[in-house]
Amino acid sequence: MLIIGIAGGTGSGKTTVVNKIIDSFPAGEVAVIPQDSYYKDSSHVPVEERSKINFDEPAAIEWTLLVEHLRQLKEGKSVEMPTYSYLTCTRQPETVHVEPRDVVIVEGILVLTDPVLRDMMDVKCFVDADPDDRLIRVISRDCIERGRTPQMVIDRYEDVLKPMHCMYIEPTKRFADLIIPQGGANTVAIRLLTDYIESRLNKR
Repeated sequence: MLIIGIAGGTGSGKTTVVNKIIDSFPAGEVAVIPQDSYYKDSSHVPVEERSKINFDEPAAIEWTLLVEHLRQLKEGKSVEMPTYSYLTCTRQPETVHVEPRDVVIVEGILVLTDPVLRDMMDVKCFVDADPDDRLIRVISRDCIERGRTPQMVIDRYEDVLKPMHCMYIEPTKRFADLIIPQGGANTVAIRLLTDYIESRLNKR
């Protein structure tokens, strides 16, 4: 099993990169483990306080469960991946069944911050993008998918996203084996990555 870590700031284009990698391989050959599925449950937090949760710091993630699931996949066992709702800030009762695959992508803004998880990765990537481009994508996504107004997103960007990016996410760039500027638009970097994955798989 080849484990690929893909990190980068919010709105940097990580999902596009992941989808282009998946599309480069036969259906079912790549499994994706999103960091977002492992946010800690906040159902015990009063509803009016949930909007203040900081999703951009490592403490928000249940790393032990993510690492355990990745270990089980490496052992050839299937896992039941949790699901999380940003609308209610709670872990959902439904799970997603994930089977072991030749390639497993662990994707999320903070996946290179955890040393245990990082050591399990065969390839570590950081998707880079200009802050202005990331902000535009975040505004578009959060207004459509998470029920926020543009002003709410901008306020959160200034108060949380920007400082957390500088504190936790940007420093992990130094751990990356490959930095992908312009996100999913960088076809050359994505091709280099997929070629490398294919060469590793062919050696097994």
